[in-house]
Amino acid sequence: MRPELHTTEDGVAYRDLNGNGRMDPYEDPRLPVEVRVEDLLGRLSLEEKVGLMFQTVIEAGSDGTVLEHPGSISKSPTSTVVLDKHLTHFNVHALDDPRMAARWSNALQALAERTPHGIPVTVSTDPRHAFIENVGVSFSAGAFSQWPEPLGLAALRDADAVRRFADIARQEYVAVGIRAALHPTLDLATEPRWARQAGTFGQDPDLVTELGVAYLKGFQGDSLGSGSVACTSKHFPGGGPQKDGEDAHFPYGREQVYPGGRFADHLKPFPPIIEAGTAGIMPYYGMPVDLVVDGVEIEPIGFGYNKQVVTGLLREKLGYDGVVVTDWELVNDNHVGDQVLPARAWGVEHLDPHGRMELILEAGADQFGGEECVEILLDLVAQGRVTEARVDESARRILAVKFRLGLFENPYVDEDEAAATVGRDDFREEGYAAQARSVTVLHHEGGRLPLEHGLRIYAEQVSPEAVARHGKLVDRPEDADVAVVRLTAPFDPRSDLFLESWFHQGSLDFPPGLVARLERIAAVCPLVVDVVLDRPAVLTPLLRFASAVVGSFGSCDDALLDALTGTIAPVGRLPFDLPRSMDQVRAHGEDVPGYDDPLFPFGHGLRLDTE
Repeated sequence: MRPELHTTEDGVAYRDLNGNGRMDPYEDPRLPVEVRVEDLLGRLSLEEKVGLMFQTVIEAGSDGTVLEHPGSISKSPTSTVVLDKHLTHFNVHALDDPRMAARWSNALQALAERTPHGIPVTVSTDPRHAFIENVGVSFSAGAFSQWPEPLGLAALRDADAVRRFADIARQEYVAVGIRAALHPTLDLATEPRWARQAGTFGQDPDLVTELGVAYLKGFQGDSLGSGSVACTSKHFPGGGPQKDGEDAHFPYGREQVYPGGRFADHLKPFPPIIEAGTAGIMPYYGMPVDLVVDGVEIEPIGFGYNKQVVTGLLREKLGYDGVVVTDWELVNDNHVGDQVLPARAWGVEHLDPHGRMELILEAGADQFGGEECVEILLDLVAQGRVTEARVDESARRILAVKFRLGLFENPYVDEDEAAATVGRDDFREEGYAAQARSVTVLHHEGGRLPLEHGLRIYAEQVSPEAVARHGKLVDRPEDADVAVVRLTAPFDPRSDLFLESWFHQGSLDFPPGLVARLERIAAVCPLVVDVVLDRPAVLTPLLRFASAVVGSFGSCDDALLDALTGTIAPVGRLPFDLPRSMDQVRAHGEDVPGYDDPLFPFGHGLRLDTE
């Protein structure tokens, strides 16, 4: 779909976004971004400027139309938030068919053209190229090419491969109108119980930094342009060291702690990502406890509210002048159906929504994630608690990103191009190879791996079709030459709060009954165990009887068996230490990368003789 273009007398093509019949400076593609921003900012009403400062969830109609009723997550009809509330940033959830996704994106942009100044919409997304389906964190690939989780990319130890992944993801995003990524995640996976490690690049600050910059470059390029996806790097100043591994989405996980004094490790990836030009940065929910930086104690309130962190550290010390987006729902409680998740107002629970929003702005943030309550900010301005100049400061940063992305020239996409690009065969092949290569061989005895072709295989949690490509599936271990069992890293299921069931938290120990059953299998045939490591697991009991143990970080059954047979050589290396026991985990500082005596250390990964 092409936008309607007008031409000046001297032949300059432009979009007449405000419908006044002439090319205004903000519509002039020849002018510097700063000039266009100032011109547009001076034309906007307060309501329009305030609308820029909110980014909320949006859901697409399955037929490619905008959704004109509240969705399962989104709170308002699309036309209400675009035309009445003047929002221009949306985090999209489910997208199925790429042609329909492109059609929806175009319908959304056409709706935005009806606003007074035709400000185009920026559509963002959480990661959607791997396996984990968690509406609070990421989406499984669906129609997009499928790759390992970021932990699996880290297991490859290859910055060029990470940049190549990000470039492919960029092409697929742009094809359906997604122009902003709420990633990369630069948190260090130092606390093994934490639920969000799969989205990280592991525990080592140097590796996280190297791969994070490569990832950013793949999405944004060397600078933002018309083919870029703008990244929001997170979670400043490092969201990994959660007390006891509990996640700060939930009230019981609000505390972030540094018993090992390793705050600098967690901060380390951010200066290089700023230098590389990240378009946005997102602070985490966590509330620091007993944190001292440069001799000053940091106030124990959530990072999104914390002026010492957002203004003092990020903006003043590190020199960042880009967009700061809060994590979701810092202002209001989240109501989904009959469930309520309290606002993540950790340390400032006593404040009402007005007070929370005011504090966030004082801290230095520009945009409220997961909110559409424009009336609160308008009321704060009316009361004199927030100045219009403060609104302008954030609106200026936000508009600059839109201009640099070329959205004012053409925010529309081509449905045929979307269908041809998303999930392209060569993209899928590269993703599949990465899935297999990232498999990490932790232990194998007696040359058990690689598996020979044509074996009789007993399998659990592996598809019969995948087994049939390499051998003969049998129903009993007693009849097998080898057993292949896939396990998910252990966790304690929880479901009392909204989102909780998707977060794998708690113990890393396998249930004793499962261990005993696997030992019985190993007594009658060699046992190969794959553990899907969305976070570490205590593998110690398995080593007593398993012939081989591997870890995977997002690999389909076919890719796993290709790795186990050496069809595609597995070259993964651990992106974090694996602990010996839960006692070792409990005694370990949440902020400290690695253990003195792990079961398997960071970087461990055996090579197979595939000749």
